[in-house]
Amino acid sequence: MANRIVLNTISHHGKGAIQQIAGEILSRGYKKAFVCSDPDLIRFGVTDKVTALLDSANIPYAVFSDIKPNPTIENVLAGVEAYKNSGADMIVTIGGGSSMDTAKAIGIIINNPEFADVRSLEGVAPTRNHAVFTIAVPTTAGTAAEVTINYVITDADKKRKFVCVDVNDIPEVAVIDPDMMATMPKGLTAATGMDALTHAIEGYITRAAWEMTDMFHLKAIELIAKHLRGAVNNTEEGREGMALAQYVAGMGFSNVGLGIVHSMAHGLGALYDTPHGVANAILLPTIMEYNAPCTGEKYRDIARAMGVENVDAMTQEEYRAAAVKAVQQLSLDVGIPADLKEIVRDEDVQFLSESAYADACRPGNPRDTSVEEIAALYRKLL
Repeated sequence: MANRIVLNTISHHGKGAIQQIAGEILSRGYKKAFVCSDPDLIRFGVTDKVTALLDSANIPYAVFSDIKPNPTIENVLAGVEAYKNSGADMIVTIGGGSSMDTAKAIGIIINNPEFADVRSLEGVAPTRNHAVFTIAVPTTAGTAAEVTINYVITDADKKRKFVCVDVNDIPEVAVIDPDMMATMPKGLTAATGMDALTHAIEGYITRAAWEMTDMFHLKAIELIAKHLRGAVNNTEEGREGMALAQYVAGMGFSNVGLGIVHSMAHGLGALYDTPHGVANAILLPTIMEYNAPCTGEKYRDIARAMGVENVDAMTQEEYRAAAVKAVQQLSLDVGIPADLKEIVRDEDVQFLSESAYADACRPGNPRDTSVEEIAALYRKLL
């Protein structure tokens, strides 16, 4: 079996990396940028850090900010029309997964108009053309949308999220500057950081995992265990470590897929607007316990990467329990709720379970599952 790796053509990392944006645009001859960013980032001046650079370089731009935290079909359609009316010939997307996922869908539809029905992009759509040239600038250390071939859109009418997987949607240029993440509040830092940890752990144990993605995932777990607490406390070392960690995790999972933590989290975001990272963090330890019998010796590696001592002296049962406990402790330390009691209504569990089973991430889970078993997992956290 042949394995495939898809990454950005170019990525810039470290403090001050955003200084490279204007040069990346001008060197390619683009004339006008379509800046895709969410309203809060504009309100708090984060987007301005990039648009000021465009101003200094005399690069004209149009700003689009009709983006919700869990972006909808309507957000994408509005963005497509705004792009067409803007006269822009490239995209700069600034934000977390919501901004970048919206920008990916816009860029794909502009260059593949036969997919103007956003729902037609679900799954692995047979698009022919790469999306509009895009530079992605993350402001959260979690989603890694700047380096993935995935994006997630909410179908508000059907109260569900759908995952789109397309090699044509990956931004050509990623700019990962920890200074762009410095204004994240503690809660968002914790949630997005645990999202990154979920990417790394699910990617490491997914069915399609292989040696190259394994090295990304294990390094990401190690970096997150080392730096997330510091990032939540806004230390410079913590911010820089998490900026790198989430990108490294994205390099892996984008190429091998995820599992039912994400499948179950997608439903919570669609039905209750639960922040994606919070949903993942709550679900992760319970699903790790559920998946443990189908993971071979991988939890030993996870425990070691999480900083657990004397792992090699442990039995399989002990190191699996130690890996789960280390994840639970990190989640607790950064202030993530321990259960779904304040989020999920029991009468919604069947709908959520059916949605999770139909989700594109579910087939990658290392353990075969069912609607009934997923429902039991939800209820275990109520």
